[in-house]
Parts: sequence; C-alpha cells; structure tokens
Amino acid sequence: MAVRAAGAAARSRLERARREAMRAVMAARPGLEARADRHTLRVLSAFRAVGLAASDLGPSTGYGYDDPGRTKLEAVWAGLTGAEAALVRTHIASGTAAVSLMLFAAARPDSEVLVATGPPYDTVARVLDGSPGALSSWGVRHRVLPFPEGTEEASLAAALRPETACVLVQRSRGYARRPALGAAAIGRLAQAVHAVRPDVAVVVDNCYGEFVEDEEPTACGADAIAGSWVKNPGGGLAAAGGYVAGRADLVARAAARLHGPGQGAEVGAEPGGHRLRFQGLLLAPRAVAEALAAGVYASALFHALGFAVDPLPGGERRDLVTRVELGGRQALEAAAQAVQRWSPVDSRARPEPQAMPGYSDPVLMAAGTFVQGAGLELTADAPMRPPWDLFLQGGLSLAAARAAVDAAAAAALGLGDGAGAADGEEGGE
Repeated sequence: MAVRAAGAAARSRLERARREAMRAVMAARPGLEARADRHTLRVLSAFRAVGLAASDLGPSTGYGYDDPGRTKLEAVWAGLTGAEAALVRTHIASGTAAVSLMLFAAARPDSEVLVATGPPYDTVARVLDGSPGALSSWGVRHRVLPFPEGTEEASLAAALRPETACVLVQRSRGYARRPALGAAAIGRLAQAVHAVRPDVAVVVDNCYGEFVEDEEPTACGADAIAGSWVKNPGGGLAAAGGYVAGRADLVARAAARLHGPGQGAEVGAEPGGHRLRFQGLLLAPRAVAEALAAGVYASALFHALGFAVDPLPGGERRDLVTRVELGGRQALEAAAQAVQRWSPVDSRARPEPQAMPGYSDPVLMAAGTFVQGAGLELTADAPMRPPWDLFLQGGLSLAAARAAVDAAAAAALGLGDGAGAADGEEGGE
C-alpha cells in the first residue's frame, strides 16, 4: 500500500512538472521562432545572392573539379558566418575532424595551442596529444587554462606566450560542468588576444552552436570556427560532413590538409550531390529552434522534479545541450535507455556503456537517429564516471522529444517509462 501511494505521488509530481515545463516552452517560443525566421530569411537571401540553380544540386565525381554546387554552398556558409571563406565537405567525418583541420591550420611546429575553456572535450584532447598523428607528434604543445580563468579577457591575454600560435575556445560545454559561451563573449576574447598578439589565431569549436544566436563567433572577431554539418547546419537532412570557416588563409591550409597541398579546395567530389545539404541548411534555423524548445522543456521538467540542470529554465541558451545531474549510475542508465525506447529509430535497442574511439571512459549513448551522430536529432549521452550527469541535445520535433524526455524523467524517478507524452496529451494548462 505504501509503495503504491509513493508511486502515485511521484506520478502526480511528474504531471505537475510536465505542465510547468510546457509553460516554460510557451514563454520561450516567441523568441525562438523570431530568431528562426530571421535566420531563414538570411539563408534564403544567401541562396538568391549566389544564384542557386537546380543544376547546382547534382553530383560530381572523380576529382570533383569545377563543382558549382560545392562552390556556392561554401560561399553561402562563409557569408552566413561572417567569414572570408569556408570549407564544407562530406569528407570531413565529424566535428572533431573539423576541429582537427582547424587546429593543424592554425598551429605550426614548435608552437603552442592555448586552450582557453578548461579541459577540452575527450576526442579533441586526442587531437592535441595522445594519439598517432596528434599535434604533439609535430612538436606542437598545448596548455589548458581552467574555466572560467580562460574566459576572463585580461587573464587570457596575460597567459599568451611567445610560442602561442592559437587559442582554442570550445563554445559548447562538452561533458564539462560549465556554461556554454556566446558568440559575443567569444568575440571579446578574440579582441583581447588580438590587442596583444594580432598574429595569434582565435579558433572555435562551434559544435551545437550554429543558428542558436543571431551571429556566429567569426562575425564577432574569431579567426575560425569548425563544426559538424550533421548537427545544426544540416537541418536533420544532411547525411555526413563538417565545415571550417574563417580567415581565408586558415581555410586554405585546412583544405590543403584535407585534400593535399596544391589541390586543396579545388578537388573533392560529392557523388551524392548537394540537394540535401542545401535543403537541410534552409530548414536548419527552424530545426534548431525546435531543438532549443526541447531543451527548454527538458531543463524545466527536470528542474521542477528537483534535479540540478544547466542551463536553468529561463536561462540564456548558447548551444543545444542540457546537462541533468542524476546523481547515480542506475538513474543515468535508466534515463538514457528510456530515451532510446522512445526514439524513432532502433527503439528496441538497449544502449549499454562501451568504449568509443577518442574517449577516456566508456560512454553511454542513446541515439535512435536517422543519421548517425546527428546531434540535432534528440540524443542522450554520458561518460560513465562521477558525477553521473546526463547530456541531452537536439530534437527535430518537440512532441517527439517531449515523449522521450518525459520517459527519461519517469525512469530516473523509478516509475518505468510509461509516462511519455505519446498519449497525445498536450501537457499544457
């Protein structure tokens, strides 16, 4: 009897939290939709400016010489990000691969990469040191400033050394307990660095940040940004790829590392064509707004249930990620597995922690996505180590994301996952 009463009380608490979370979404919706509209019109104007034609959407083969679709896509992305040039290629396998290209472009042998935002994300750390072909094997050292010291402009400027070639800023939180950084704040860091050392490149891991704010870091003074095309910019349609955008010389060096010196950006066939990349880019601002709404819902729901979250409900969002402190391995695994069960793809799979390339700890990853690694689709993942935080990101459909988030919350409370929103209930007042 007591167990049933406790379960009923927990379910009642969950229902109240769902209503509170929907109120938070309704409060945030107007701002999210207004920004999505502005970005959509910017993308549309960029397409018109380059004269995008149906013939540009087709494939290229072999070396990929004279591919007009590729050229126009990169011109569009450079314009949208406020960059001199851009490299947008399906050959860039991931966001980490894009960041790697950017770092190798900015650093030189016997120089230093200064990481301004605390310990870098696991896979980026391997680019710096610890893996075959890492920057360290080319004599490039790195130094890490703790967060928030590295984001204090005076402290960052004072930390520069004669051998510092570039400053790496990670915009998103990764698996760290720190806030994401906005483009304007990154621009102020770049200004502080350039005031002392104009030759030092400020480069940004921009994953999960595109279209979240009105501008990208390159429009605010950063020298280069890099990210995954199957996250925000791909709009849920792009099947592969990544990008580097920024100063023309840095983009040229990145292209040379990707395709070979002397050929660089002039080659790189796209046998699958460009339609989904252009179409996804047009849809991306609206998809990002939907994912942000899902993040608002998740943050408000778990916060109402008494879990520590970041960002807080109503707080500024500068990336797609919501961190939820679940406090224990059992709750973490139950919540992630519930997300998987309420995913559109592989809902029957049971995610288990496993070793993954580039990660120092086993990772639990719930990702029932149409495109592997597409963080714009709803995913939930966590490194299997204390403090047992779950990281939620994405959501192409708020209704579907709500069902999964509700199920994750129910599972974390020990209620199973039958409390998802898939019963058609709106969850509002």
